[in-house]
Amino acid sequence: MNRKQFLKSLVPLTMTGLSLKSISKGLPDLAGEGMMPVLFVGHGNPMNAILENDITRNWGEMSRGLNPKAILCISAHWQTRGTFVTAMEKPRTIHDFYGFPPALFETQYPAPGSPAAAKEAIDLVRDFTVKEDHEWGLDHGTWSVLIKMFPKADVPVFQMSLDYGLDFGSHYELAKQMVDLRKKGVMIVGSGNLVHNLQLAKWGEGDPYDWAVEFDQKVKNLIDRDDHGPLIEYQKLGQEAKLSVPTAEHYLPMLYSLGLKSQQDQITYFNETTVMGSISMRSFVLG
Repeated sequence: MNRKQFLKSLVPLTMTGLSLKSISKGLPDLAGEGMMPVLFVGHGNPMNAILENDITRNWGEMSRGLNPKAILCISAHWQTRGTFVTAMEKPRTIHDFYGFPPALFETQYPAPGSPAAAKEAIDLVRDFTVKEDHEWGLDHGTWSVLIKMFPKADVPVFQMSLDYGLDFGSHYELAKQMVDLRKKGVMIVGSGNLVHNLQLAKWGEGDPYDWAVEFDQKVKNLIDRDDHGPLIEYQKLGQEAKLSVPTAEHYLPMLYSLGLKSQQDQITYFNETTVMGSISMRSFVLG
């Protein structure tokens, strides 16, 4: 089965969330209670936005009982020179893909933005320059997941870009400086994939590659040991790392999530599966 046939085969499956309405504007108060969890979500195929399956049902389950005042998403799909946060009142839904069915392009996620939370993030980061952005919006790394977690689109959402000029350790350190957002009612979501090799993807059914399974498990073991150093220098983790992470953009959001971890956080994994042979959907919650 080729890619085009595979996409067509998905269309008849259940579709949800195709006509959502914006409910609130902005973030009125950042004085939150408690400490919001941090998520890393393997987002995989954009079609998940309009499909109902075990992966998307688990996204919905993980959001139950959560009431964030805003959501900050670090998506694999916004790379920039310099670091930016979206600071508009009404971010647009970006359909940053091609070759998919019309229903996916018609899907909107009209969540309000949060200029107040964006400013808070900028003020917290001390050792890096973070600037406001008023052009980007919400790319599919963000809205294809949130449409299942918060389908009413009533929680303000803003994004932070990945500066491709930073080394991996700097991405991790930048995240650490935003930890106080969690105390102010902001839920932070890293959205990417631990293993993401589209060039070797199997467009249909097929067992995962051995190297994909091995790298996914190696990453999990290091996370469980709270040993983040080797994860930052993942390129030293062997041939399976080179195959699993041919480019860094889908891996980096995971480093942001780990950088936001506190000593008290427990970790819960979900969607521990590999699809298309070479895409790990492993996700986790810290809280």
